[in-house]
Amino acid sequence: MAESKYDLIIVGGGPIGLACAIEAQKKKLNYLIIEKGAIVNSIFNYPLYMTFFSTAERLEIGEIPFNCLAPKPGRQEALEYYRNIHRYFKFNINLFEKVLDVQKDKQIFKITTDKQNYEAKNVVIATGFYDIPIEMNVLGESLPKVSHYYKEAHEYAFRKVLVVGANNSSVDAALECWRKGAEVTMVIRKNEINNRVKYWVKPDVENRIAEGSIKAYFQSNITEIRENEVEIETPEGKVTIENDFVLALTGYKPDLNFLEKMGIKLSDDEEKIPSYNPETMETNIEGIFLAGVVCGGMQTHKWFIENSRIHANLIVDYISSK
Repeated sequence: MAESKYDLIIVGGGPIGLACAIEAQKKKLNYLIIEKGAIVNSIFNYPLYMTFFSTAERLEIGEIPFNCLAPKPGRQEALEYYRNIHRYFKFNINLFEKVLDVQKDKQIFKITTDKQNYEAKNVVIATGFYDIPIEMNVLGESLPKVSHYYKEAHEYAFRKVLVVGANNSSVDAALECWRKGAEVTMVIRKNEINNRVKYWVKPDVENRIAEGSIKAYFQSNITEIRENEVEIETPEGKVTIENDFVLALTGYKPDLNFLEKMGIKLSDDEEKIPSYNPETMETNIEGIFLAGVVCGGMQTHKWFIENSRIHANLIVDYISSK
């Protein structure tokens, strides 16, 4: 296939990838966004009734107001907002096209996707972190009843559901499933609900646990998942409970192999933070930039939409000044 040449290719069509495209348009750069799924694909994959921690104005990009009646927007409002952003800016974006490889050849990058080849002077990696679940590495994790993603509670109604974790996604899932009639058990590695849980939700789950509506095993881990039961290691010893479904909401991580394949250096510790200049967002590979949550490596709670929107300005200002 014929190769297409660009000033800038943006890998990832999430809010920060779109923010980069807005800045590129302002500077009249010839750009393309390549997104492996739908526009703002991670938000699309969020739980159906998820509410953001942030207020609407903190999710805005391109100085376009995000009008929302509720104090905090939900998934549906966010999807509508970012669709409207696309309608307004008319992005040059290829959806449902996956970037397989990015390699530098002299001063030009050769980008290979599952559909075509491209060339670009600069590349922005804005791939987020929601694609790869952090696995528990326990026996039975690959059983069909185990899921690392949660969409909605209906299929879990009137069933025995085990939720692993004590972060926002785990707590939301546990409460929603319980309210739809599920018998919910939580397995929590630490001795309390995570302090990062939304402040209006944390007391709710703590009260449900205190009154016995939701059973919680603190300082505990799953050791084995079987067809109709789960084995849990608790401070009091091993416990086996009956079980129909396991929601292993143990967090997610960026595709670090993808970064390493391009030659981007990662820190030697368990954080695996990619190497980049915080003033320009340029990595150790000249011409490859990072934007959004991918900058944090395994520190996926460091960057959000509201504090990484600025990456778009830093990157495009620097590219334009070269």
